[in-house]
Amino acid sequence: MLKAVTRPAFSETWTFFDGQWQPGNVPIMGARTHGAWLGSTVFDGARTFDGRSPDLDLHMKRVNTSARNLGLLPLVSDDEWSGLAREGIAKFDPSKALYIRPMYWAENGAAGGGVKLDPETTNWCLCIYEAPMPQPGNLSVTLSPFRRPSRDTAPVDAKAGCLYPNNARALAEAGARGFGNCLVPDMLGNITELANANIFMAKDGVVHTPVPNGTFLNGITRRRVIALLRDAGITVQETSLTYDDFQSADEIFSSGNFSKVMPITRIDERDLQPGPFYHKARELYWEFAHAA
Repeated sequence: MLKAVTRPAFSETWTFFDGQWQPGNVPIMGARTHGAWLGSTVFDGARTFDGRSPDLDLHMKRVNTSARNLGLLPLVSDDEWSGLAREGIAKFDPSKALYIRPMYWAENGAAGGGVKLDPETTNWCLCIYEAPMPQPGNLSVTLSPFRRPSRDTAPVDAKAGCLYPNNARALAEAGARGFGNCLVPDMLGNITELANANIFMAKDGVVHTPVPNGTFLNGITRRRVIALLRDAGITVQETSLTYDDFQSADEIFSSGNFSKVMPITRIDERDLQPGPFYHKARELYWEFAHAA
């Protein structure tokens, strides 16, 4: 006898699909949907917390850029995305932290099937759900044996769903060795990011972060943190960084939409303390977010 699929209990969720808001994890793809079968999905992720939605407009703009870069049609304008997001946010208790995820995908392949997507069949939804903000704690990292693809091997100029299984296996491999995350190199061995966030380090009073080189997403929160630190008079250098650079860093911290700014407290067997640049970056980001 075939076993029934166990379906997870999701947090409170609202999804805008087919012209209306619907509660819960709405079924939106079938077995023949190109996005489900062959990975023609793009998405973005914004955040609402403490009643604020920092850089919401930039996230909505980026999902349209991702769609174009993957060959999909950006059917929803930037402003329409933002307006729908605010409608959806209003359905939740204002005290809740939320994740806001616009998505596009292709329903069909070109000529009725196959690998090549048909942009004329682009579909979309907006999913918003309760997701508590992680709090700073202990996070260990190591070097991943897996690498970020280059722009001639994968659609790295889009926030595409097909890129994330590589991130997931990097996290799983690091977890199997007792680490919470990992630094992922590019094809040349330079560090690009964590498996799920951008990365910063400080050394001798200067903040360093990998220079965008077409192999990883130049994150919206990353760019915001860089600008805030520079406006505060702190030197931030975007440059090529090796794993050795991180191993000898005075402090390491990450930036990303889901967790915002978080400290790294161990690299391999070396313990680190949350340092002054991490604390300043987090303080500045929270001030920015609550003033937005």
